[in-house]
Amino acid sequence: MRYLVLIKVDENSGQQPDERLMNEMGKLIKEMQAAGVLVETDGLLPTSEAARIRTTKGKIKVTDGPFTESKEVVGGYFMLEAPSRDEAVAWMKRFLLAHGEAWTLEVEIRQLGGYSKELLG
Repeated sequence: MRYLVLIKVDENSGQQPDERLMNEMGKLIKEMQAAGVLVETDGLLPTSEAARIRTTKGKIKVTDGPFTESKEVVGGYFMLEAPSRDEAVAWMKRFLLAHGEAWTLEVEIRQLGGYSKELLG
């Protein structure tokens, strides 16, 4: 089963990964690759370089970032291939613990629905 993990951060916190965190993340990512769980992962650029596109009653509105009304934003993601939600949760607990006590993060784990297979054939 595939899972998309959304990493939610307060982009106004000013927190940046230090050398210790980068080393811990490198170890965890290598372990996830070796276990065959990690499909892909990356961080996202700040919302100041983003756009939101919304449709309401057939009208399209584009809003350029930053999005001042949003405190918590998606700051990165993981795409996982795991046999169960419990295993995906276990990996992401390790991801959160690697950040230590100085960070406040939240991850949302969502199983992919497989809808694109029908659309793409």
